Amino acid sequence: MFAALNGLFFTLFALLCAFPFYYLFINTISNNELVASGLVNLYPRGIHFENYLKLLNVRDIATSALVTAGRTVLGTALMVAASAFVGYLVSQKAMLARKTVYRYIIVTMYFNAGLIPWYLNMSMLGLTNNFWGYVIPAIVQPFNIILVKTYIESIPSELEESAFMDGAGYFTVFRKIIFPLCKPILATIAVFGAVGHWNSFIDSLILMSRAPQLHTLQHKLYIYLNTTNDLGKLMESGGTITSDMVNSVLNTRVVRLSVSVITVIPILLVYPFMQRYFQKGLMLGAVKG
Repeated sequence: MFAALNGLFFTLFALLCAFPFYYLFINTISNNELVASGLVNLYPRGIHFENYLKLLNVRDIATSALVTAGRTVLGTALMVAASAFVGYLVSQKAMLARKTVYRYIIVTMYFNAGLIPWYLNMSMLGLTNNFWGYVIPAIVQPFNIILVKTYIESIPSELEESAFMDGAGYFTVFRKIIFPLCKPILATIAVFGAVGHWNSFIDSLILMSRAPQLHTLQHKLYIYLNTTNDLGKLMESGGTITSDMVNSVLNTRVVRLSVSVITVIPILLVYPFMQRYFQKGLMLGAVKG
């Protein structure tokens, strides 16, 4: 009885979590007039896929998608590599000033100069209106380094000692032993990093003010949302509106819903491929007595 109720509860909970995404999707493939009237709730009505085809005519959508995908792939790869290598270094007792370096990294989690000094620093480094402004500041993540360091310290030291006895250096040990065994934790921080890069728009909003070609999908969605809200408020206040403005509201609303689906689906697809790494026991039998 407990197993049945438990399964029923989590099934309903899963459906509850999935419904917002389902609701969003059916509204993008339903008749636009019915969607505007709020008549599409549980199933699509007047199914069509013209909304997604219309996105091809929206200015800069393809460029924004490419920028977002590029920063996600490149930024995540560099962040994972840096977290793995730095985490390994600060876990080695032979490293000079290891504790000082590690504490300095940890301090940056709790103290920062604020938004304005951050922007001035990025400007002086030439990272404003520059694609690398998305990637470089996010390479070193203290929390991820802590996770990797803690995981590496759980690896039996006999593995490293045996490799050192065979003449391997630190880099060889890291590349051939430590890095392969760290796949579960690296996969975890890779998901964290990918989600953060894909969903981020504050850096695009602040740093890319003069480079609209570098705006991310989330930034574009933010622009469409504001456009719809501004025109909607004008209509509610009884301001002077034209038919072109009404069509703009409807078109922007369609674009907003469709772009929302496009920005959500890719990152959801990451989890099934990374899930297999969230398993324990990769080191079972690695140390033989």
